[in-house]
Amino acid sequence: MKSKHVKTLMVPLSEYAVVSEDANLFEAVLALEKAQTEYEKSRYTHRAILVQNKSGKIIGKLSQLDVLMALEPKYKKIGGMKSDSNPGFSTDFLKNLMSQYRFWDSPMGDIHNKAHQIRVKEAMYAPVAGEIVDESATLDQAIHQLVTGKHQSLLVTRKGDIVGILRLVDVFKEVFEQIKALAHKNIQ
Repeated sequence: MKSKHVKTLMVPLSEYAVVSEDANLFEAVLALEKAQTEYEKSRYTHRAILVQNKSGKIIGKLSQLDVLMALEPKYKKIGGMKSDSNPGFSTDFLKNLMSQYRFWDSPMGDIHNKAHQIRVKEAMYAPVAGEIVDESATLDQAIHQLVTGKHQSLLVTRKGDIVGILRLVDVFKEVFEQIKALAHKNIQ
């Protein structure tokens, strides 16, 4: 693993969905859909949108989950409901919570208006240090960051600027390919 570097597995910005912080959620989802259809290196589609400021610098990330949470603003009342913040909640508790806060009680037809009104900068999040890795880092260093941070991806930098994204699915595929290659070598 140490011989491979992050830059060999990262998806460059040019092949990823990138939108302005002033775009609305509808525009962001369209950009994601376009990137998914154009990205042919992997059978795995992109699951996030990178957000850039007016200067073109990447300042954040918008996941599919972030979009869904933004479309139902009542999630903010209970602190977001990220998976690592509510481990072990029972199905009954979650149903009661949904009933109490009346999540998704407005008609789904209104979702179109919400998607056009909500700006990406309202729903995105700025990555923390543990979600950023230099392109020259070794794959084992990146795996350590992915595992310890429980991240689905890491933003890849070159001289401090974000130049791509390293996805967990691509790292797992690489590890799996190495396992298969070693197994094949041991059989011979």
